Amino acid sequence: MARRRFTKKREEGRPGRKSLKNKKLHRISRPGDAEHSPLPARAGAALVDDILTFLYRHAGEVDLKEVVDSMVITRGQRKEIESLLDDLCHHRLVQKIAKKTYRLHRESFLEASLVVHPRGFAFATPAAGQDQIPAGKDLFIPGRELGSALHGDHVLLQITGSSRGRFEGRVVKVLTRVVKKIVGIYNEGSARGFVTPDDERYPFTIGIEHEFSGEAHNGDAVLVEITDFGQAGGQARGRIKEVIGDPDSALVQMQMVIRKLDLPHVFMGQSLLESDRFSDKVEMTADRTDLRDILHVTIDGETARDFDDAVSVLKTKTGFRLYVSIADVSHYVKPGSSLDQDAWERGTSVYFQTGVVPMLPERLSNNLCSLNPEVDRYAFTAILDFDRTGKRRKTSFVKSVIRSRYRLTYTLVRQLIVDNDPLLRKNYKPLLTPLKWMAELGVELEKRRMGRGSMGFEIPEPYVEFGPDDTIAAIKLRERNQAHKIIEEFMLAANEAVAETFAARHTASLYRVHQSPDILKVAEFAEFMQSMGYEVPRDKENLSSKWFNRLINQTKGTPREYLISNLILRVMQQARYSPENIGHFGLAAEFYTHFTSPIRRYPDLMVHRALKQLLWQEGKTLAPAANLDEAGDFLSKRERVAVDAEREMLDRLKVRYMENKIGENFSGIISGITSFGLFVELIQTMISGAVAMADLPKEGYEFHEKRHMLIGRQSGKNYQVGDLISVRLISVDKRARRINFALSEPEPEEQPLKPRRKG
Repeated sequence: MARRRFTKKREEGRPGRKSLKNKKLHRISRPGDAEHSPLPARAGAALVDDILTFLYRHAGEVDLKEVVDSMVITRGQRKEIESLLDDLCHHRLVQKIAKKTYRLHRESFLEASLVVHPRGFAFATPAAGQDQIPAGKDLFIPGRELGSALHGDHVLLQITGSSRGRFEGRVVKVLTRVVKKIVGIYNEGSARGFVTPDDERYPFTIGIEHEFSGEAHNGDAVLVEITDFGQAGGQARGRIKEVIGDPDSALVQMQMVIRKLDLPHVFMGQSLLESDRFSDKVEMTADRTDLRDILHVTIDGETARDFDDAVSVLKTKTGFRLYVSIADVSHYVKPGSSLDQDAWERGTSVYFQTGVVPMLPERLSNNLCSLNPEVDRYAFTAILDFDRTGKRRKTSFVKSVIRSRYRLTYTLVRQLIVDNDPLLRKNYKPLLTPLKWMAELGVELEKRRMGRGSMGFEIPEPYVEFGPDDTIAAIKLRERNQAHKIIEEFMLAANEAVAETFAARHTASLYRVHQSPDILKVAEFAEFMQSMGYEVPRDKENLSSKWFNRLINQTKGTPREYLISNLILRVMQQARYSPENIGHFGLAAEFYTHFTSPIRRYPDLMVHRALKQLLWQEGKTLAPAANLDEAGDFLSKRERVAVDAEREMLDRLKVRYMENKIGENFSGIISGITSFGLFVELIQTMISGAVAMADLPKEGYEFHEKRHMLIGRQSGKNYQVGDLISVRLISVDKRARRINFALSEPEPEEQPLKPRRKG
């Protein structure tokens, strides 16, 4: 196997910094400039970048002597530096203040983090406070302008051009090597070994001398620390820090994701000591309300191990009384403790198909803070009174002690209240009336929520079934039934009640907010829907969630329902945490926060503390962050990391599930079309793959971007997003996590997908 070098070959479009000698010019501009002035390249191109970096780091006026003294130069280069500074002034990158004094035009430069694409180019996300380009815009970096920068690096960029709202730039300097440890596969060699990064965005190998290979064997997944990045064009070097194991194991794949994304997964010793010191005894103190006589139950999935919410519904003369009791994590996890610090750094638990990286130690998450049946537990209870139509009439909160009576599953509840299984109903007779009341209230709450415009997504959720020896037996779509809806409605109702309480009392806390989508993205989506023959409402300028619901309703019960819901999600902005209440667009909610999962989400723990401070003047409300704005930003980022980790792990399992199915046929739906081919989602598993243009029937094709269609020039056969097709699996690339199909015949009859709503 040929070893790949640290820098890409020149023909791949990514030269090392030395090749700047051969460049004819750098493109330079200020944001919005229509014209660009060429800066002639010279043998001192690297020196130019050093000068620019020095001026950037020393904001304000800089004397020529300071610049010269900062450089490691040969005799006679002072004149060259002065000449380069004059060139930079001529091209408006530097301003000459006095005879020997200079200042950088900082509007042409910014700091950013790189996101490198496997094909060699990159996008840069500007650092906070960098407003040289419009908010929400990224900077495109061609592969030839990356120099030695790697995916994830924090870099200094020069804005080199802009056209029709697209900005381009080049890397001036790598300011910080963010990624110094990489997960990869170890390969033994006679002279030395090497590691191929698991992430194809790192297109090089890392040389490992034998004395630094540890206990690694050929083919092992390892964590390698890079000790030399090979800037001179040589191979990067490193040492193996950890042998993770056999990469074909699903459990090892989980550990690879944990290391790759640097998920905090080991608790401090002091945190474990703190959790071990807590008493198992639950005491009824004067500040708590005894709710042990209220018939609480938990309803979760079959594999759930922690239960942070229990519910109960009573029917009243005027409607319903709902108890939503949430594990009182704040009773145990105090601000400033080691437990609190560990929980803050995680931000959230991460749930994989193969295990969980918990936010709290097991002693709390699966024991003291888990509302297990027939044991007393500290809780924080929202008591909500509704009329018969599901309108909330009264809200109160109590610190409580509860005793959950039953640990129910979604499947069992469905069998009791939907299937009316006679044997089960006989065994669970005391629960039949309370579950009936829950179902009645759940229906009214959902009806009211959908009536105000809450978006009715139906998103299938895949799950993995494992066989013996850690093998993947099947990937299926998770069932969603009335029991899921009941719990979802109760949790939403409690979250809204807490948020409304904060707003009414003008109390500082974190809200869960969701802004309306960008109108340009909505216009593109509307055009796409029209291209598929759907009737698009005309009032997208006065956008509300009801506009999207009218489109969703046109696809209900069809194979396109999942596709359209998924596309709408891409149009939406990401929900996030913020101390500023701007409402929740997707839920059509004026007030919303997260209150119901403090075992697994740090924002919920903060909300509990804030609510206790409001109602009982108890404890502190702030997280370790300096303020709520910082807390909202940090915790939103931690949530996105967790989502990325869970999604990546599922993708890894999908390719391993499919690798033994080469040659098999599947029914799919076209989910995207480019000039390179088709993207396909398999109907039964929602596994994604692609059909390359070369694997389509041999004829020329016209790509109609606005119509999302490929049309054969000879046959006239067209392929459009939303079409059902039959495909044959031809290859699987485990490293890139790519699944490649070819078309197979005959194409399937249209069959409606079973709708699932995302939980």
